[in-house]
Amino acid sequence: MKQLSKIQSILFLIGGVLMVIGAGCYAFLLGQKVVCWVYLVGALLFAWMQVNQAYEGASTTIKRLKRIMTTADIFFVLSGLLMVDSAYQFMRYSFADVSTYFNLIYNKWVLMLLVAAILEMYTMHRISSELKKEVES
Repeated sequence: MKQLSKIQSILFLIGGVLMVIGAGCYAFLLGQKVVCWVYLVGALLFAWMQVNQAYEGASTTIKRLKRIMTTADIFFVLSGLLMVDSAYQFMRYSFADVSTYFNLIYNKWVLMLLVAAILEMYTMHRISSELKKEVES
């Protein structure tokens, strides 16, 4: 795996911290109209830095895991967009009925975040394991 530069590593860490702060404060109803943007900025930084960390080897398994990790990054950003929508309800007027909006869109960021976190944890563990195997052989 290509190592991130020092600045990229700092941006990656800042993105992760902003995501945790944003999601935690939003879940505990602390300034939701502000922290949803904090989460979204953090998710964009996190995803951007993770996509920049390229794999330069030949292992198809690690390449597949990197694609899954990119999918998780997309889910992180989508959860941020859904979080912003839950705070401001921009998309509410796109639906004919308010109950349809609440059933389909409102607070679905939690599900998207859960899927992204599970995919992220799985791929990080598996990539680490595969890189150890690659070094040993």
